[in-house]
Amino acid sequence: MNMRNNFSVFLKQGFFLLCVVIFPAVAMAENQVPNLYWAPENVTVGGKQIDVLLNVIFWLTFAVFVITQAIYIYYLVKYRRRPGVKAHYSHGNNFFEIIGTSSPTVIFLVLAIVSNRVWFDIHASPPADALKVNISSYQFGWDMRYAGADGKLGAIEVKNINLENKFGLAKTDLAAADDFTSMELVIPANRPVHIYLNARDVIHSFYVPQFRLYQDAVPGRTITWVWFEVIKPGKFELACSQLCGTGHYNMKAPIRVVSGEEFDKWYAEKSKAALEAKAGPPGIAPSVAGLNPLH
Repeated sequence: MNMRNNFSVFLKQGFFLLCVVIFPAVAMAENQVPNLYWAPENVTVGGKQIDVLLNVIFWLTFAVFVITQAIYIYYLVKYRRRPGVKAHYSHGNNFFEIIGTSSPTVIFLVLAIVSNRVWFDIHASPPADALKVNISSYQFGWDMRYAGADGKLGAIEVKNINLENKFGLAKTDLAAADDFTSMELVIPANRPVHIYLNARDVIHSFYVPQFRLYQDAVPGRTITWVWFEVIKPGKFELACSQLCGTGHYNMKAPIRVVSGEEFDKWYAEKSKAALEAKAGPPGIAPSVAGLNPLH
């Protein structure tokens, strides 16, 4: 009888704490994003596959949680301490132990195989017509480099990366002569974008939740397998998701996804400005050093 009363008191106390702590917090929370309790809206083609996988994992985890907690509560109540009832020792059940061990193993293997397949589908060879953008990360910001009027992005040699040559451009590659840089990532909607990712100092990470994209940038190498296709215009934010120093919290850059026509106009203006800057004053030929579009 005492145990039953104690259990009743425990339930009442738990309910009181739930009301005092959780409910007011939910009521007073300000909804900062449209989808507060789930991932932000996906805006890429490959992100659809990732969302399917996330949903499967979420509902599978939810089902396992409900089942295990129901069993836990059942046994907690059924085998509670009662006057005159002796405790019974059970060695276990081999059948349930096999099921309990093999089921998670099978589930994890299936998820690993499916996840690996999704990874390869998303990171397959980028289309030939993809827009190429070189993104260089550093403490604590991002630099973007685009191919100029010739449509050819200057070659990258990571050994050349330094304060004067922040993109690690090959000095003998004249294709870099008309490349231009930007402090924001401007890309067209409904066109593949192929990213060449570098880090100039420590490990950083290219992270855009709406793109379902996360990729580390490692010093000493160029990551070339990242590409995506955004399906709608909008404004987003590129953030570093690796703790990279004291200014990590502020390492971000704006992303502007525009229509194809608007991007072509922006691209033409930037290419023209880059060529004019490299040409210098009238009557003066551009120097070899001027071939490096570093500013």
